[in-house]
Amino acid sequence: MAATKPSQSSETFSSPSAPAASPAPSDVALMADPFKDVEAQVDYGQRGQWLRAAVLGANDGLVSTASLMMGVGAVKPDARAMLLSGLAGLVAGACSMAIGEFVSVYTQLDVELSQIKRENPTEEKEEDGLPNPFQAASASALAFTAGAVVPLLSAAFIESHWVRMGVLVATSSVALAVFGALGGFFGKSPVLKAALRVLFGGWAAMLVTYGILRLFASFGI
Repeated sequence: MAATKPSQSSETFSSPSAPAASPAPSDVALMADPFKDVEAQVDYGQRGQWLRAAVLGANDGLVSTASLMMGVGAVKPDARAMLLSGLAGLVAGACSMAIGEFVSVYTQLDVELSQIKRENPTEEKEEDGLPNPFQAASASALAFTAGAVVPLLSAAFIESHWVRMGVLVATSSVALAVFGALGGFFGKSPVLKAALRVLFGGWAAMLVTYGILRLFASFGI
């Protein structure tokens, strides 16, 4: 009898799977910090334009109004005179900032449109990314008003002249430091340095205004 050949068992051998591709270094960095790519796309140059207008407007409103009230307080201790001068400075300054920013940004817009027309005379003008004069004027006026309200409110309800002057200087100093710190924070610059720069500038303006008006008052002018 013929010997039967043992049948080979059909075994299925699975081929080893290919090793997974290692992620790229940029992907690893993105997984470690998912907000890094978003932050890298932020245009700090464009952000600096509106930031400059906002900080400049608020700082101007605060410094000019506080200095004006300090100057009036140097020659006349009447609270009503100080408040009226501060209110007049707020209205005049806000209008001046709005008109000045409107004219400046509109001039910049005309220059950029002319440049686009020279480079691409056949294409339609795209206004995306171009400066907006009305938006800039509104932002400057609102920022100036926000800054000017601080010294007005701080001295509105204080009867004593020297207490009123002290509170005016103290609140204006705190607001100046806050405005400077906010500008540094949003502009990604040193916060302390920005706050001190704005604070010392405001102190200088208030001191010079008070000193000159006090000098005129001493001569009976």
